[in-house]
Amino acid sequence: MGLKKNKLKIWLELGLAILLVTVIGIGSNSGVFDRKIEKKKTEQASSKEALKKAEQENSAAKTGNDSKTEEDKSKEEQTEEVIAQGQYPIMGKSPVTVEQLVTYFKSSGETYPSKELQKGGAGSIETFCQMYYDEAVAEEVRPEVAFVQTMKETGWLQYGGDASIEQFNFAGLGTTGGGVAGESFADVRTGIRAQIQHLKAYATGDALNQECVDDRYEYVTKGCAPYVEWLGQRENPGGYGWATAERYGYSIVDMISKLKASR
Repeated sequence: MGLKKNKLKIWLELGLAILLVTVIGIGSNSGVFDRKIEKKKTEQASSKEALKKAEQENSAAKTGNDSKTEEDKSKEEQTEEVIAQGQYPIMGKSPVTVEQLVTYFKSSGETYPSKELQKGGAGSIETFCQMYYDEAVAEEVRPEVAFVQTMKETGWLQYGGDASIEQFNFAGLGTTGGGVAGESFADVRTGIRAQIQHLKAYATGDALNQECVDDRYEYVTKGCAPYVEWLGQRENPGGYGWATAERYGYSIVDMISKLKASR
């Protein structure tokens, strides 16, 4: 009888031990689950916070970029003003019109050589100026730069130097003095195009937009004279330039100022 009671006691204690272990296990697992849930909530909160922070940073960055863009624009405008005041770019858009080119020529008092230039396709000063404008715009050269250079080089289309009007060479391309006549071209437009392409070669290393008709284009150090003032070798920082005459480019700029004032 005593033996049975001892066995029963042992089984009861064993059962209580198993029950206790089970309860503890459940409690522990519950704690693990709670911690996992809490961890997940924390991660979600952190993720939301990070996303919010990222959005704020992006917004700030965008605002900063916008401000920087405005600042850059302001600086660019200031730079353009400085260039306009001190150095006249060969390349770029221009407000000068064909009518102004015509008016400027007529203000010289010289007679347009219609008979000679008619043979090359430009029987009137209006046609001549339109060609200059179109060819210059095609190569992104300022029309007034090329046109005024021609007036300077040819003495308002009266010539008298080494080149003759029949060559349709409007800027002394290839003339080196001592009676060297320089280049000749098939017609007025080709001569104008060659001059403008030569100017572009001095101003920039950008490729030509039209087929090259300037036989001397390859000999120019590209981009050595982006400003009209630098076309004179004496004033060019690298000693390059279109002509050796003192203040050659500056005299062209002075003429351009008068052209722009003409109406």
